[in-house]
Amino acid sequence: MSPGGRAASGPGAGTRVVVGLSGGVDSSVAAALLVEQGYEVVGVTLHLAGSASRCCSLDDADDARRVAESLGIRFYVANETERFRREVMQPFADAYLAGRTPIPCVACNRRFKFERLLGRARALGASAVATGHYARVERDPASGACRLLRARDVSKDQSYFLYDLGQEQLAHALFPLGELDKAQVRARARALDLVTADKPESQEICFVPDGDYARVVEALRPAALAGAGEIVDGAGRVLGRHAGVHRFTVGQRRGLGLGGGERLYVRALEPERNRVVVGPVEDLDSRGAEVEAVRWISGRAPAADLRARVRVRYRHDGADARLEPLAGSRARAHFDAPVRAVAPGQAAVFYRGDEVLGGGSIAASLA
Repeated sequence: MSPGGRAASGPGAGTRVVVGLSGGVDSSVAAALLVEQGYEVVGVTLHLAGSASRCCSLDDADDARRVAESLGIRFYVANETERFRREVMQPFADAYLAGRTPIPCVACNRRFKFERLLGRARALGASAVATGHYARVERDPASGACRLLRARDVSKDQSYFLYDLGQEQLAHALFPLGELDKAQVRARARALDLVTADKPESQEICFVPDGDYARVVEALRPAALAGAGEIVDGAGRVLGRHAGVHRFTVGQRRGLGLGGGERLYVRALEPERNRVVVGPVEDLDSRGAEVEAVRWISGRAPAADLRARVRVRYRHDGADARLEPLAGSRARAHFDAPVRAVAPGQAAVFYRGDEVLGGGSIAASLA
């Protein structure tokens, strides 16, 4: 098994590679596999979210250091907490206050786990960066361009969070776990007696370890605490009150506190009027989505409409659609069948089979 899916995708064995050691089992095994394949591996932990996080914290750095010692590789810790707060955490809070549902992992991957880490790799004389992501990179033999692919283990695939990587990052990226499933990764870690072998993995955003997004938003932007407003139906009739639009996302049912027999869901957020709009489940159906800040993996937008499968959230299986590229790094997805709960702020990622064509941020759903 070669990192990234094919040896031709990146530098060969014997070259120096920086592995982003997060202190979890995935990055630990990624480093171990590269050592076995003859790479000169250097481990780097990015200390990102400080004490607020279960990931990339000082405790994780200690685990990463022990893994590095076990593998016999050099190890460094880079403190990026202030930059991470400014470039990921604060925009996360601002997005919620603007009525959007942000996906901070996309920005974190591009700006820190690849751009920042790649910069540190070059300073260390390394030619590539490797991570514990479940994804694959291949180089097109005809064009020489890099292609981003789903992991073999679809249940663990993380390509959805990597659509914002460009050719420069992908050309220097290795994903050693792309051909493995989680059970194989755990088994390899146990066989190597790595301290992270049975370490649980977080299912939440790293700086929201308890899942309380509202609390994090209010800590970052205290003005959110004064955000009480109305809950209304589609006709504008007031049904109740809320404690801030940042506490809601499109498709949400729990936490409305409305009572009554009818099941109502958040269908839209109106931060400018400080209103949460609710309706029956059928109001959540969308025929399409406007997508902004689109990144095409090839580096250029298609010249004409194309067919693709579009995922509008991480656990979404995807919907068949016609993609209409637009000017200004925008696109419009026209779904073959209605898609439920298309939330502004989430990522819309475009696939052709296993290949990621690109993606962007959902600006609005189309009725």
